[in-house]
Amino acid sequence: MVKTFTATADGQFQLNEHKVRCALGKGGVRPASEKREGDGASPAGIWPIRHVFYRPDRMDAPQTRLKTVALTPEDGWCDDPASPDYNRHVKLPFAASHEKLWREDHVYDLILVLGHNDDPPVPGLGSAIFAHLAREDYSGTEGCVALALPDMLEFLRVIGPGDRLEIRL
Repeated sequence: MVKTFTATADGQFQLNEHKVRCALGKGGVRPASEKREGDGASPAGIWPIRHVFYRPDRMDAPQTRLKTVALTPEDGWCDDPASPDYNRHVKLPFAASHEKLWREDHVYDLILVLGHNDDPPVPGLGSAIFAHLAREDYSGTEGCVALALPDMLEFLRVIGPGDRLEIRL
């Protein structure tokens, strides 16, 4: 049975029978039709969870039924609307504008890739919409959903292939 987990604009994430805190885009939550590259908004909608990246130098592969991929320092994500690789995983060095997935902070130690604007990507409608780890102060993201590490690990244990994450206005 496909399950949908919900993050709401007021910073709540429904995790099974209880709610936990989450961070969303510093630009708020917008309808997906209004989402634009670089606006800092989380796109409202129901997004499939594609797979999980993790930092193998900082943690073991998480317990999950989803496909897991160990990050390397060469991993990036293209955020250049003019690139044919827009909103795709890329290997560094990479000439077009991109985000590095191997970061000094810990927010990308675990990344769930969400299926926003990826089938196929439409240039300019938003890239790199992930679920990742929250900063200690739950400050706003660039458009992603962010959870504390214990909550993310619990989330990973209960989700499976086909499950979805809803971002709700």
